[in-house]
Amino acid sequence: MTTPAVSYWCEVLLVDGASVPGVRLGVGFDGRIHSREDHVRPEPGDVRLGTVLPGFGNAHSHAFHRALRGRTHDQGGDFWRWRESMYAAAHTLDPALYRRLATAVFAEMLVSGYTAVGEFHYLHHRADGTPYPQAHAMELALAGAAREVGIRLVLLDTIYLAGGIHRPLLPEQAGFGDGSAAGWLGRWAALRETIEADAAGRPHEPALVTLGAALHSVRAVPVESMREILAGLPADVPLHIHLSEQPQENADCVAAYGATPTEVLAGLGALRPRLSAVHATHLSDDDLRLLGANAVTVVMCPSTEADLGDGIGPARALAAAGAPIALGSDQNAVVDPFLEMRGLEMGERLASGSRGRFTPAELLQAASTNGYASLGLPGGVLVPGGPADLIEIDPQSLRTIGAHVEQLVLAATAADVRRVIVAGRLVADRGRLVGTPAATATPDGSPALLLRDALAALDDANRG
Repeated sequence: MTTPAVSYWCEVLLVDGASVPGVRLGVGFDGRIHSREDHVRPEPGDVRLGTVLPGFGNAHSHAFHRALRGRTHDQGGDFWRWRESMYAAAHTLDPALYRRLATAVFAEMLVSGYTAVGEFHYLHHRADGTPYPQAHAMELALAGAAREVGIRLVLLDTIYLAGGIHRPLLPEQAGFGDGSAAGWLGRWAALRETIEADAAGRPHEPALVTLGAALHSVRAVPVESMREILAGLPADVPLHIHLSEQPQENADCVAAYGATPTEVLAGLGALRPRLSAVHATHLSDDDLRLLGANAVTVVMCPSTEADLGDGIGPARALAAAGAPIALGSDQNAVVDPFLEMRGLEMGERLASGSRGRFTPAELLQAASTNGYASLGLPGGVLVPGGPADLIEIDPQSLRTIGAHVEQLVLAATAADVRRVIVAGRLVADRGRLVGTPAATATPDGSPALLLRDALAALDDANRG
């Protein structure tokens, strides 16, 4: 047996809904679990952890939306009113500013328990649509931010071609577009080569950054362009799409195509297990059946769907139909995987009038295993061969004391996260970054200071 690079002994490991005492995880230099022993005592040389959960996968994020937290909540209106502020924030960013902001946002995610993030990314070019001098400047800014922090990033590079069905891009959307499906496919393929070459040039580091893909939505990508993307995209690439987030999207789609967004995707042959539908809030019974029958993952974002007044999606019915449920932080008005789990269950309770719609084990699976699978990553089960991505939480905090281990996901918050380990490396400890380049960017590795400085730089750019 290969000698592990490090061994972690967990006083209690919570996985698959069950708590297992005395678990030793042997981790190799590749950042994967090479061995697991249950019901054992610690040995000299073990790194001792307390209560341990698998790392959480944030299956849907827009990092730059973090700039709006605490600044748009008094505007009233709905999603469409909020979107105007979002466009204004997007126009402020350039590659340098975006890297600073993304570093801070990814740092906040990491110390909160997210060990992987799917970044649904469409800020490809300058605000006027012209390219940056450096190819893939905005994409590489995100990749660099993730490596600095030590979080896994699946960059869901997004095609965004229209301002609505049969409508050109709005001026404020110009920086999102690539002109055509062929233009996007060409840029995507070149970006993949760049990311893979970068990983090959770091043979002694875990490959934290991989490339996925996304269709922004049925309203932002014409049907023929979606068909071209589906034919040209490699079959092993995870694919995401915003789906039926707003009633207006459904109405426009039915008026234009005589079908709901889900039915349009079904007609294109897009409903497959590699697809993740984000939100899926406003579905017909046939939509729900189609998503479940084709094992399409549905990424719910409870904190965002509540903040924007989008509605409560049929999560329990989707899961019962066969659609795995994953979770995302979306606009990052809240970065707390425990609150997303709680929001999923509480939304169901409010909609149904009954408790226990999802078991704690199902909530943990949504946040970990299903989130990772949505991003095309193994993880969540902490078995040999899988990534050594795990978090330690405090079972004796003001919030968690007295809770059964199996129910901690409904009692804890991000404030209860102690140590965070990604690819076998300790990267956060009690709210502070450790052991990565971003940890040295502030005197104490504080994500709050990174966020303060990044937001100040954005405000300066706005005033300039």
